[in-house]
Amino acid sequence: MKRFKISAHFIARAGIIAAVYTVLTLALQGISYGPVQFRIAEALTVLPFADVAAIPGVALGCLFANLGSPLGLVDILGGSSITLISAYLTHKAPNRYVALLPPIVLNAIGVPIYLAPAVGLPYWLVALQVGLGQLVVIGVLGLPVLSLYQRIMSRFPIKD
Repeated sequence: MKRFKISAHFIARAGIIAAVYTVLTLALQGISYGPVQFRIAEALTVLPFADVAAIPGVALGCLFANLGSPLGLVDILGGSSITLISAYLTHKAPNRYVALLPPIVLNAIGVPIYLAPAVGLPYWLVALQVGLGQLVVIGVLGLPVLSLYQRIMSRFPIKD
């Protein structure tokens, strides 16, 4: 098994991504929580395709952002776990288009498990609402955010 060395650059990139995710979510909290949500920070969930440091970055960003969630601990643990798994799968995606799918699909399936009972709506309805929000945000913003990130990273070649 190959040993993975974590560098200061890796930690810095993960920290910046986590901070941006958290700030975007908290600044736009009116549309970031609940069954109908358009969490703009979710556009960052495609970054693990280009940078492995984005896996802990988006997962920690989601965890910190969900500290402000009205659902409390269940959203803190559930949301950040779903984000961590989808970030890993995004990193393993064969191309940038397939990389859009894990955060859309896993959030649409996973988040309603705890969100639907909390808001008193049927699972399928919450799944549709969360999935649609994810599709809009990641479908519209995901690829431009990924392209911008790759352009920025190409200007600062870093070997971890």
